[in-house]
Amino acid sequence: MAAAPVWSVDPRTGKQREQVAVEATAQEVDAAVRAAHEARGALADRTVRAAFLRSAAERLGATEELLVEAADAETALGPVRLTGELARTRYQLRAFADIVDEGAFLDVVINHPDDTATPPIPDLRRYKVPLGVVAVYSASNFPFAFSVPGGDTASALAAGCPVVVKAHPDHPALSELVAKVLRTAAAEHGIPAGVLGLVHGFEAGVELIRHPLVTAAGFTGSVRGGRALFDAAAARPVPIPFHGELGSLNPVLVTEAAAAERAEAIGTGLAGSMTLGVGQFCVKPGLVLVPGGAAGDRLVKSLTDAVSDTGAGVLLDHRMRDNFVAGVAERAELPEVHSPVTPGAAGEHTVSPGFLTVPAARLASEGDHDLLLEECFGPVTVVARYEDEDEATGVLSRLPGNLTATVHLSAEEAAGEGRGAALLAELTPLAGRVLVNGWPTGVAVAAAQHHGGPYPATTSTSTSVGGTAVERWLRPVVYQGAPAALLPAELRDENPLGVARRVDGRLER
Repeated sequence: MAAAPVWSVDPRTGKQREQVAVEATAQEVDAAVRAAHEARGALADRTVRAAFLRSAAERLGATEELLVEAADAETALGPVRLTGELARTRYQLRAFADIVDEGAFLDVVINHPDDTATPPIPDLRRYKVPLGVVAVYSASNFPFAFSVPGGDTASALAAGCPVVVKAHPDHPALSELVAKVLRTAAAEHGIPAGVLGLVHGFEAGVELIRHPLVTAAGFTGSVRGGRALFDAAAARPVPIPFHGELGSLNPVLVTEAAAAERAEAIGTGLAGSMTLGVGQFCVKPGLVLVPGGAAGDRLVKSLTDAVSDTGAGVLLDHRMRDNFVAGVAERAELPEVHSPVTPGAAGEHTVSPGFLTVPAARLASEGDHDLLLEECFGPVTVVARYEDEDEATGVLSRLPGNLTATVHLSAEEAAGEGRGAALLAELTPLAGRVLVNGWPTGVAVAAAQHHGGPYPATTSTSTSVGGTAVERWLRPVVYQGAPAALLPAELRDENPLGVARRVDGRLER
């Protein structure tokens, strides 16, 4: 039986553009994983790894025009958005190169022998080593930043782990182009092409997670798909870590005082955040708790005006479009749900943004309206009008884990007056990133960033953005009583590589 073709599709028309590959067979997945496994030694030298990451960033920049054109043809996200995303991706690669050079991510800890301790302490030297081959499952909505050259790949390579990427079917041509760029960068430093494998097809993704030489996986996508892979990773004869980003409602709470103070600005800001990228961000605010009364009415009017002025857009593929149209229609039919701006189909290939309103009391207890507490991918949000603080708290108490949670406070509340601190504490258990007087769309690549949250936002406590994302692909090992001549350079007393370390309880830089 011939392998199924992999087509590049134009989401603006739904028409096939070109065949770019075929779905990988089990034998081809095996070959890709084994080639990656054989490439581990080429990443052992941290200097080489850092140079490779910087070369990858440079080569992506040198081919920017070609890559952005290919990405736009397959995603309809537009050259401006895609150019910025590619710049973000290049920055992320360079940032991980700096982390590799510094070496602090190795978390070196040394204890010299101490016979006076109870019990006595032998010579112990601990650091972190790469896990091995990492499987990366690309996301649809970030064809650069969460795909072949994205954060999972960059952080795994920084850790010293070769990668096999399961390409997303929404941008297969771009995936092939980017993989070629990264392999060219690898060749500049004597690293085999197998350090970055690429496979296509649903079954290939299943084979990948089951392969015995795959030691960990990173995933960004739906709850259904991510949970199936997570379960497969746990069911292996040797289970492996699965770092999945699955879904998030990203609740927003607007206090009555904040609405009274700046209702119009909040409404306009919400409109911009929920429609950004045609609502296809994993941190899109999907549920907004707004007070009843005149101040809340002003906010809703501002939101209505701003969303009404936002044009229709193209979603990443027609399957997502169909799911969006059906999802908003089903939600709009629920009792006491209204559509000040009706979201849905705008044309054969486009959708129009909108939002729904509902009394918060409908969400404070289990019932038919629970559908409104589920993520709906696309340009829509749910505005729940609450009558008092207890009602708002009741809704928040029913929410699962999220990537973000946001509170909008008045100037006095932000200064410590009223319930500001209590609300921040109330939101903290819900999410990995808690915002005050901002909007969750836009995830800065920074050392302090955390992009993750309680399940189902993610399947682990790790982040997929920021410097600490490298920790997902490492494991600690300690050497006890090892002769100096046998120790890795990072663990020798003379510290020839100048790595930051903690020795006998004191931090050395």
